[in-house]
Amino acid sequence: MSVPSDVELQALAAATGERLMSTHDSLVTAESCTGGWIAKVVTDIAGSSAWFDCGMAVYSYEAKQALLGVRPQTLEEHGAVSRETVLEMVAGGLVHSGATLAVAVTGIAGPGGSTADKPVGTVWIAWKRRGGYPRAELFHFEGDREAVRRQTVAAALHGLETL
Repeated sequence: MSVPSDVELQALAAATGERLMSTHDSLVTAESCTGGWIAKVVTDIAGSSAWFDCGMAVYSYEAKQALLGVRPQTLEEHGAVSRETVLEMVAGGLVHSGATLAVAVTGIAGPGGSTADKPVGTVWIAWKRRGGYPRAELFHFEGDREAVRRQTVAAALHGLETL
């Protein structure tokens, strides 16, 4: 995936909003490595209050537990950057909001924080419709911190197209 520009992210967010309006859906974001960037891009769209419910930026283990209900055992056994954690994050986003759709992201944007099995650019994204089954996907983005985060925002919004 190429690194999207501000204009490309805005166009993607606007298209997401149009889709959500047409289906009468609303969105919640649960964000770790993007720090609220998905919510920011979405709320840059005028009128997004009609389809955006809320966003949670949850960097620490404690925030993931308190705001999204991620279990301590999940974080201890699998770490914050894992399929298990992102699935609990996306489910928690729906539990703690009035939204019909959720997207959750957790990853290593760098430059630090990487390990041999989780290098910089490792990102898990999950999507879920209220009452439906979640879907999680592992990405390996390239580039610096901003590039990883931009690609994560784009992939998160693109993934909503299939819900």
